[in-house]
Amino acid sequence: MPDLTGQVAFVTGGSRGIGAAIATRLAQDGADVAFTYRADKRSADETAGRIRAAGRTALAIQADSAEPHAATESVDTVVRNLGRLDILVANAGIFPNGPLDDVTLDEIDQTLAIHVRAPLLAAQAAAAHMGDGGRLIAIGSCYAERVPVPGVTLYSMTKSALTGLVKGLARDLGPRGITANVVHPGPTDTDMNPADGPDAEAERALTALGRYGTGADVAGMVAFLASQEGAWVTGASFAVDGGYAA
Repeated sequence: MPDLTGQVAFVTGGSRGIGAAIATRLAQDGADVAFTYRADKRSADETAGRIRAAGRTALAIQADSAEPHAATESVDTVVRNLGRLDILVANAGIFPNGPLDDVTLDEIDQTLAIHVRAPLLAAQAAAAHMGDGGRLIAIGSCYAERVPVPGVTLYSMTKSALTGLVKGLARDLGPRGITANVVHPGPTDTDMNPADGPDAEAERALTALGRYGTGADVAGMVAFLASQEGAWVTGASFAVDGGYAA
């Protein structure tokens, strides 16, 4: 398994679903882990408990990624409390969907703020504290690569922006030995998209493997990119989607 001993990781939106799986996996690999949550303190406490059960320090930060200063203030909190920052995973997200005619300006602004502005600001703030070996990882979506259904124009647009983000970050930060990559999960069994939900069979049929993924599937790729094994990988996109985009 990757060895992250002595490192500090920060996962936005890390209290539930994919984010919680990533936070737990990074702790199991040896990192102390900070994460943000918006409102669900119970889930945040459960995730913090799993991090501590792995023998690592946990730091839960209440923050709303839609707020302009949340990303930079959260990074500052991580460094102030844990002393450093080596790995940033920009995971916080929402899932706006529905008819194109119903998309509102407020919905556009909120989604852009969470999916695009917050990852950029968090990367900017995190990079100021990182040295050689720093890792910036964004969590995108299979809809960034393939949009087989209507009603997700806003979501797919904002998630596809992360591909351009990590390519730019790779060029800006490569001379400092900092990598930047994006992971695009496919249908993953979470509270937001349960494997027994009303749309599950249709989504399952769109994958090549014919099944939903798990948070652990996505976390495994993140752990690789965060580790020394991922040191020669930057500016790249990784589909962890069961063949959804194949």
